[in-house]
Order: sequence, then structure tokens, then C-alpha cells
Amino acid sequence: MVYKKFSFGISLRILGIVSALFLAIWLYLSQNLLLAPFLLVMVAALLTGEMIYFVNSINQKLARFLDSIRFADFSSSFTTDSKMGASFREVNTAFNEVMEVFKQTRAEKEEQMLFLQVIIQHINTGIISFNAEGNIGVINNAAKHLLQIPQFRNISDLGRLSPQLLEEILGIKPGQRLSFRVNPSIHLIIQSTSIKMGGQSWTLLSFQNINAELQSNELEAWQNLTKVLRHEIMNSITPISSLVESLRTILDEDSYVQKEGMLIKKDGFQDIQEGLDTIANRSKGLVNFVNAYRDYTNIPVPKKEQVAVKGLFENVLGLMKEDLKSLQVEVQTQVLPEDLTVLCDPDQISMILINLVKNAAESLQTRADRQVCLRAVGQGDLGIQIQVEDHGPGIVPEALERIFVPFYTTKKTGSGIGLAISRQIMNLHRGSLTVESEPDKKTVFSLNFR
Repeated sequence: MVYKKFSFGISLRILGIVSALFLAIWLYLSQNLLLAPFLLVMVAALLTGEMIYFVNSINQKLARFLDSIRFADFSSSFTTDSKMGASFREVNTAFNEVMEVFKQTRAEKEEQMLFLQVIIQHINTGIISFNAEGNIGVINNAAKHLLQIPQFRNISDLGRLSPQLLEEILGIKPGQRLSFRVNPSIHLIIQSTSIKMGGQSWTLLSFQNINAELQSNELEAWQNLTKVLRHEIMNSITPISSLVESLRTILDEDSYVQKEGMLIKKDGFQDIQEGLDTIANRSKGLVNFVNAYRDYTNIPVPKKEQVAVKGLFENVLGLMKEDLKSLQVEVQTQVLPEDLTVLCDPDQISMILINLVKNAAESLQTRADRQVCLRAVGQGDLGIQIQVEDHGPGIVPEALERIFVPFYTTKKTGSGIGLAISRQIMNLHRGSLTVESEPDKKTVFSLNFR
């Protein structure tokens, strides 16, 4: 509607100018008049000037409107000039309405930003953002309290707390998670995210001190371990103590004093032999249990190197060749891509794979199809995953929750320490060991390297 009125106004003015000039020329040429043509030319000039003013006015308003949007200055208002006609009144009204919408939108965004800032400042998780130059954009109170770094303006200032922590953070990839112990009272879990804002790339870090949770979990773990130790030790000590009392009774009842020594009845002697054998066996079992516990608590720090996964698989299967042959189990391998490498301690990871493949092979002894799948897949920023899959009887849900607990086992023979050690090795690699199982369908153990 505004455009139509504006076009009509311009057209009317152009028509007036052309008509005045045409009439002036006609009067001058045909009637030989001078004054009338001169007045008509003056009218045409006035109409031209008025049209220029008309067009410039709306252009100036449009330019002012666009500048207001460009510089986000929504305080401007456009007044209505009664001399410019109804079309200008509608243009001014439209500009004012648009400005009001922009003003309201900016106010809502400012309220949302303020709300987000309040939330960020009040959450217990530390938040820090920094750009490609390392300059800090956002840092909340939790991060300031946790890191205790005065005048924290650049991410390099983090080196004052721990140079190693700074190195780890600068090397962390978006989406990755980092665990780092700064001191006995601060154990940080750090997560990284990459965002783009204002034409710049920003890294957003979240910090959380899990020291209290770790201490609580550690206490609970020690309590559970104490229960296990007490249970196993009591299972061995109680029968030994009972047998010792029985042997003492046998000696009292079936032995006789002679001049050259003691005489024991044949039945009593056999009972003593059997009792001593039992004590020896129980003592040996207790020693094996203690050795298993020692192995679990003394895993060395991994010596990491870049290892070709294909070669790692070949080495493991070469070591297990005879065992797999005797169990009549076939192992299929798959590595994607074929030149996939993983940063790990090859000896420790080989030990995990041997344990998992052995468990899978043993679970297939009641199956006609005795096949184990050993695969590795590169997942880009998500890391590398190595899986051991079998289609044996599987693991029931009740046992699935406990198979990584030290000394818990579903086998008739076994210490219940293999999977616990395997998970601890993966934790030392800053990875994880997980399991999924569907009874009578399949079981998949996954080694996840970040």
C-alpha cells in the first residue's frame, strides 16, 4: 500500500513537470508568449525540486533506518511529517513498528543472556571459555574457587597451577574427557566442547572436582574388599582351626607314651595324615588368593606406544594357537581401517585380549558353532574400539552387574580376578572396558580407547 502511494505520488509529479514543460514550449512556439512559458518553466522547476526533496526524504529515512539496524541502535523514532502526505505517514509508522520489534527482541535476548549468566555463575561445575589466542571469555565463580588463580585472563595462566594440566588441556580434543589430579585435595574431571561465536572459535571447558566422590567410593570399595577378604580368609581359617582341634583330640586319645617316644594307633595316624593334607590344601588356596589380590593391586603404569592393531591381533592369536586348536574354536578378525593403530601398552592389552578370547572360547564348548569375532574399529574423535564377541550362553543380568568385581566368578574354576585386572588396566589407559550380553544369543566385551 505504501509503495503504491509512493509510486502514484512520483508519477503525478512527473506528469505535472512534463505537462508544464510541454505547455510552456507550445505557448512559446505557437503563441509567441514569453511570460506564461516562463511561469510554466518555474512551476516545472518547483515541481522537480519538490520531487527531489520527496525522494531524498524517504531515502534519508531508509538510510537512517538501516543504520539503526546495522549499529543495533533501536532508540531512534521516525516522526510523521504532515506535509509529505499519507504515504510518508505509513512509512514512518512501519519503520517505528519494525524498530519496536527489534527493540523487544534485543531486550528478550539480553534477558536470556542475563539468565544464562546467572545460571553459569551459580552452578557448582567450573566453566571456562577461551578463544584461539587463549584469551578467557567466560569464567564462573566455581572455576575461580576451584582453580584459585588470581587475574585469570589467559588459558596459559593455568600453568601457574600445574604446567602438566595446561599441556593436557591444550591437547584435549572437542568431546573428550580428561581426568587429572592436581593435588591430594583436587581431582578434576574436565570436558571440552568447541563452539563458534562472533566469528571466532571458542573452546568451552567444564571442571568438576570429584575428590570427595572418589574418597567416598574408595571407602566403599575398601569396605567391600574387606568383606571379601574376611569371607575368603574365614573360609580357610575356620576349617583349619577345627582340624587342629580334631588332631589334638586324636593325639590325646590315640597316642601312648613309651620310653623311646610316642606310639600312635594306625587309625589315628591316618586321620592325622588326612587332616594335615586338608590343612595344606586350604593353606595353599589361601596363598593363591593372597597372590591374586597382590596381582590386582600391583598393576604397573602402562608403557604406551603406537601399536598396529592388526599386528596386535596376530600376536595374541599366535600365543593362543594351541589352546584354540584344542578347544576347536575359530577366531575371525576384522580391523577397520586395516592400518589402524592404537596408543597403548601392547603387553597389557595383549593380556586383556588373551583373557577375553579364552573366556569366550571356553563358553562355546557346549555349542556346535564355535566361533569368536575379534574386531577393531576407528571412530575418529570418539577414539578406537576393540571388541571380543561370542555367541555362547551369555551372561545373566544378575551376574552382568558383578563380573568386574574382584574375586567374583561364574566359573567352577577361576579366581575371579581376570576381568577386574582387565578393567583396571583399561582405566590406567584412560579408557574403559564394558560388556553387553543377551543370554543364549551373544556377549560382547568392548575395549574403548579415547
